[in-house]
Amino acid sequence: MTLKTIADLFFIGSTILYIISMISYIFYLFMQKHTIEQKAFALISFGFIFHVLSICLGVLKTGSLPVHNLSESLSITGLALAGVFIGFKYKFNLKILGIFVSPLIVIIMIAAFSLPKTLLAEVSILKGFWLILHIFLIFTGEAALGLACGIGILYLLQEKAIKNKKRGFFYKRLPSLDFLDSSGYSCIIIGFTLLTAGLITGLIYAKLIWGQFWSWDPKEIWSALTWFLYAALLHGRLTTGWQGKKSAIIAILGFIVIIFTFLGVNFLIGGHHQVFTK
Repeated sequence: MTLKTIADLFFIGSTILYIISMISYIFYLFMQKHTIEQKAFALISFGFIFHVLSICLGVLKTGSLPVHNLSESLSITGLALAGVFIGFKYKFNLKILGIFVSPLIVIIMIAAFSLPKTLLAEVSILKGFWLILHIFLIFTGEAALGLACGIGILYLLQEKAIKNKKRGFFYKRLPSLDFLDSSGYSCIIIGFTLLTAGLITGLIYAKLIWGQFWSWDPKEIWSALTWFLYAALLHGRLTTGWQGKKSAIIAILGFIVIIFTFLGVNFLIGGHHQVFTK
């Protein structure tokens, strides 16, 4: 078998594991059995390992980072989201977050599988230390901010359950508001730090490839807007007490902006990065 075939098999295997993990997390949501959550987490962890092997084989095949098209870019996105979730699960033991993360990963992986795999981007611009570092930092940072969005959604659900005073479905299954707020804040701090470093390395890479640090490319502009949004959120938390519901809402809005920056800008506006999402 060729490297491409083996890589595709690992990719399909990881997708199947992610799907079974998602189903297991849905069962866990209703049944609240610890053993089910353990199996769901193990499945997403093995899916991550298979996914890493698929990406590594892709690198060996092409000799460059596998972000030649939208399919490969989405695959890297799914990998980053799974990896960051595993790390935060060990850190905060926020079991219920898998209900948000696993379906999102499955949607991303199915989209990546369905899209064309033609190598459209120029391989020559996909090599080099600064690009690899830029991609790693950006995708990992945005994955952490994606988790913050998920926690923000859980926060709003729990707050609504508490205000209704019915102690219904979500109240019994979600952690306290303080825990959700603090863990979401940690996701934002880590995500924002990585995003900042990723943007800096991106500027350096742009200088090396296009001859200038900043060219008012649409992706650059929207990336800067995303950075300022999260910077405002962190500043607000430190100075004016933007915690709880307000922080959750901004975290959700911030991730929507990230999604538009990743997909909408390339399809609707264009720019340098459009070559990676054709």
